[in-house]
Amino acid sequence: MHVARLALHDFRSYTELDLELSAGPVAFVGANGQGKTNLVEAVDYLARLDSHRVAADAPLVRAGAERAVVRAEVVREDRRALLEVEITPGRSNRARVNRGDLPRARDIVGILRTVIFSPEDLALVKGDPSDRRRFLDALLVMRLPRLAGVKADYDRVLKQRNALLKSGRNRQVDISTLDIWDDKLATLGAELLVHRLTLLDDLGPHLAQAYREVATLAAADRRDVTAVYRSATDGVTGTRDVAEIREALLRAVAERRRDELDRGISLVGPHRDEVVLAVGDLPAKGYASHGESWSLALALRLASFELLRSEDDDPVLILDDVFAELDAGRRDHLAALVGSAEQVLVTAAVAADVPAGLTGRRFRVADGTVHDE
Repeated sequence: MHVARLALHDFRSYTELDLELSAGPVAFVGANGQGKTNLVEAVDYLARLDSHRVAADAPLVRAGAERAVVRAEVVREDRRALLEVEITPGRSNRARVNRGDLPRARDIVGILRTVIFSPEDLALVKGDPSDRRRFLDALLVMRLPRLAGVKADYDRVLKQRNALLKSGRNRQVDISTLDIWDDKLATLGAELLVHRLTLLDDLGPHLAQAYREVATLAAADRRDVTAVYRSATDGVTGTRDVAEIREALLRAVAERRRDELDRGISLVGPHRDEVVLAVGDLPAKGYASHGESWSLALALRLASFELLRSEDDDPVLILDDVFAELDAGRRDHLAALVGSAEQVLVTAAVAADVPAGLTGRRFRVADGTVHDE
């Protein structure tokens, strides 16, 4: 899979852009603030309807514009598809495939698949549990696009249930309908949980191998790494049966009902869970060195790439400002690890940061313009 053409309208710093790309390595080179990361962000957004840089859509629309459009021609084997997303802050986004409207924007998720690594990914190791949950759920959706609907439905139920709990705490409403929301939360939560657990089962071997391969890039100790799911709900992690997990969630909800009403918030469910990353015998958060943290974050992304590749064709691999802190030898080593991908999109501040092993199409990005070198 690769992106053959990228077109932008009022996206970030670009008023209009129409760019022909190719399979293989593609590098965007330019000083900071010139718009190179905006290009790969647009590709990744088209795949996931989410940005690796910001939580809301408003910053994606050029200042002064009402909406932005991201359009790409995607090639998969011998088939081509034209994907398009119209981003309108404050309103529902619209998506099209081959110029035909989709019922929901999220139906476009997973047609183009991407794996992106950027400096912000250190949060996967050093950040809050929510960062690791987002990583897991984003990979789930790339693997099984229908789970975008499950996650959206769960988030909606959680929001409505929290509102009811908060009102019930203040005795403002009748909470007799809470049992209905309990059932919905347990049903959707069980489906989300079983897929998270299965994903970690399948990701584990790829993660261990990827870490062994990348640890030398940052002079990290090549000890074994693990990713273990830790749930706040008893009886969840030992099974992969949806019905058993649902019953465990319902029991936990009943046990915590008084606490939930006192605090006005849902205390049970996958939104409370954690993925514990460890290097050797110690948890990575708080104990891993900078080199180990960087290597583990990169290994999570490379493992994601290998898992998706093993089940289907190659996703587009994006390396956003990754090479700057590596010396020439380590750049070449990383290039060798990723060079077999069908398409690798690279951003770099200077041309010398792009390793020779990723030679291919190269674009110069300056003052919001993009030129083929």
